[in-house]
Amino acid sequence: MSYAATERFGMESAPGGLALVQDLLNTIGVGGPSHPDLLQAVQSAQEWLNAALERWAESTGAGLPPGIALTERDLTRLRALRNRLRGGLNHQSPSSPEPARPGSEPTGSLLLTLTSDDRIEVRPEGRGGRWVISALLGETYDAQRNDTWRRLKICRYEKCAVAFYDRSRNNSGVWHDVRICGNAVNLRASRARRRQLP
Repeated sequence: MSYAATERFGMESAPGGLALVQDLLNTIGVGGPSHPDLLQAVQSAQEWLNAALERWAESTGAGLPPGIALTERDLTRLRALRNRLRGGLNHQSPSSPEPARPGSEPTGSLLLTLTSDDRIEVRPEGRGGRWVISALLGETYDAQRNDTWRRLKICRYEKCAVAFYDRSRNNSGVWHDVRICGNAVNLRASRARRRQLP
């Protein structure tokens, strides 16, 4: 199993559980039919989720609840969470086609348990889509607490907007692929400068 939403853009996944959040962010539709929005329909969302959660459980050692079956309402909530997180990474307000209704803020629950070896174990709570949102918010919280959240970024090339994990030493990356996105932006800027010359 893999993080298919991220890998379809030819990228490495973020480390640990943050890869699940990155994969949610990369369910967006980019570049027409070759990269559709995986949260557009229940069937594609369910296929994405099944593979992503299996990979997440394998890489983190977390347990999965039996049989998560997404509904249309779950898709609305997952898209809202995706938009909020993407907006935060871009330092912008989310531009969601689905306006937020009172009480529709993405929320989840985490259960803290003291294990037999005196460690605190954190597990998502809820059923179905609510459990999924709890897992995603838990991983986001963990990344913010461990200071890896700042390395999860949105490519600055507006035609791309893919979420990538910046592995550069000084955390200075702005493109998910410098050769593709960076060159496209730099070429456009160069042409604009030439047009302004007398």
